[in-house]
Amino acid sequence: MIMWELTTGCKPFANVEHDHRLIYNIIDGVRPEITEDTPDHYANVMKRCWDSDPKKRPSAGEISNMCLNWYRQSNQAAELKRKELINSKKLGPKFSEKPHPKAIYTSRPISSYISKCSSIFSKCSSINSSNDYTSIEVVLDIDIESKSKLLGTKRKIEELLNDNSYENNGKYFI
Repeated sequence: MIMWELTTGCKPFANVEHDHRLIYNIIDGVRPEITEDTPDHYANVMKRCWDSDPKKRPSAGEISNMCLNWYRQSNQAAELKRKELINSKKLGPKFSEKPHPKAIYTSRPISSYISKCSSIFSKCSSINSSNDYTSIEVVLDIDIESKSKLLGTKRKIEELLNDNSYENNGKYFI
């Protein structure tokens, strides 16, 4: 039923009441109609899944392998089509619409941009190599009192550890 819903975009049996009659109809083999645009290999798997004999239904692993093969085949087919278009020269700018000159993604020569960047870079390099420094004053909100208390406590501990007079049986008293 999930496969059918994926191909149609509709819920199965949405047009009938979901009651005991629907259950009996499904047991008797009533299934949603497979649409014409459903690929044959996909429709065949759906029909196998709907078989009233559970032994004839594919396992989850078998369905997984089939889906993986379909995925690979569709990628291979798409790649073959791309190669065919490339070889037939049906790809490229002469087959597309004429782009607007100010289109964002239009390819343009970038040599002028490169030379501008090079000149800017060389100016920056010459400024950095000279002794003219530009500094910016930055105001930082740092709690200096708590930092100095912490450093003071650290110094006291270090002094105590270095002072042998506080040593007693390999232990330090603070």
